[in-house]
Amino acid sequence: MTAALAVPPGRALRVVGDVHGDAHAFAFAAETDHFLIQLGDLTDGGPDSAGVLRTMFQLIDESRGLFLLGNHDRKLARAIAGERVRISPELEATLDALTPTLRDRTLAEATRAPAWLLDGPLFFVHAAFHTSMLNQPAPPGLGRVDPLLSRALFGEVTGRTQPDGFPERLTRWIHHIPPTLTVYCGHDQRSRDGRPLTLRGDLGGHAVFLDTGAGKGGHLSWIDLPAPR
Repeated sequence: MTAALAVPPGRALRVVGDVHGDAHAFAFAAETDHFLIQLGDLTDGGPDSAGVLRTMFQLIDESRGLFLLGNHDRKLARAIAGERVRISPELEATLDALTPTLRDRTLAEATRAPAWLLDGPLFFVHAAFHTSMLNQPAPPGLGRVDPLLSRALFGEVTGRTQPDGFPERLTRWIHHIPPTLTVYCGHDQRSRDGRPLTLRGDLGGHAVFLDTGAGKGGHLSWIDLPAPR
């Protein structure tokens, strides 16, 4: 079975979208008694990726939150580990800002960060859902990228490149979400009004997209949920 979410009893949830180095907004989001679930892509783009990482690790140390593995987190960890990755200007800036101690902690936390989590009717993933995730454990995030890990990190892609240079990504996967399930994800900035976007699939399940452009000219969004039963 897929990994279940371990939240301290009676704790409500705060689900936070892509941060991309917006440390000020993330610090504000972290000022809560809710258990914080960050959906991946902590770094790159904004002014203070190191500050974001320090806030996230403090939440982990205090048992007040966790983050899911996003494609930017995975790439950062691989770069720290000395693997061959394409170093974009954003990633180079992030790497330059990290002390050796923060690099070591980032690699350790990214290595154990889950690619997806399930809590009853709630499902958390960085990019996109697949029904097989409901009965298969997430593979190691820094290992081989199998089809499910690819879906979790990069979404449902066509193999084509859009005019903006990014891969073409689809949302057909929302039509396979079971009727009792809500999927919380980031990665794609689907919102047109600056608020998290909720889409209903053909089966009655829902997908909530929380990436509203933090660190990339937009802002950070989150949703508060009641304590799991």
